[in-house]
Amino acid sequence: MKPIARPEIYGLMAEFNDTDILLHSAESAYAAGFRRLDAYSPMPIEGLAEAIGFTKNALPQVVFAGGILGAIGGFMLQWYSSVIDYPMNIGGRPMNSWPAFIPITFECTILAASMAAVFGMIALNGLPKPYHPVFNVESFELASRSHFFLCVLSDDPMFDRAETKAFLENLGPIAVHEVGF
Repeated sequence: MKPIARPEIYGLMAEFNDTDILLHSAESAYAAGFRRLDAYSPMPIEGLAEAIGFTKNALPQVVFAGGILGAIGGFMLQWYSSVIDYPMNIGGRPMNSWPAFIPITFECTILAASMAAVFGMIALNGLPKPYHPVFNVESFELASRSHFFLCVLSDDPMFDRAETKAFLENLGPIAVHEVGF
């Protein structure tokens, strides 16, 4: 079996100094057919996520599943200890007294859902990631202060080094950088 060849570069990155130009450039790149895009900004930009094609997030499903598992786990823990492991008939109450299990079941639901949110967010963001190829671009340090970047990844089906560079240069950036590994 032939090994999969790694691309020569990670992608091409256009550098901008205005949010409106970045947003327009991201919309233009998506309209041109590019689907593997990343945008970097020192602040949130309304509509940028939608402009690069980011529409769904799996975190709500992860949190919901964590909450359901927490509720089932909390209820079953109480049921097992009260009915199977150590049954005690006090005051003639039934062994499976589910109304008494509600507060702990609720607390286990919240605990498991919040833990699923934290660990799901970390996993879905691909963290921890102490190194990323975009750090190789010298001016990328300005992404946390004053500049905005749009990166077209080299594994995009429409990516062609020369044509993509020409396309990005037509968007009016300060500069277009090659992002190496």
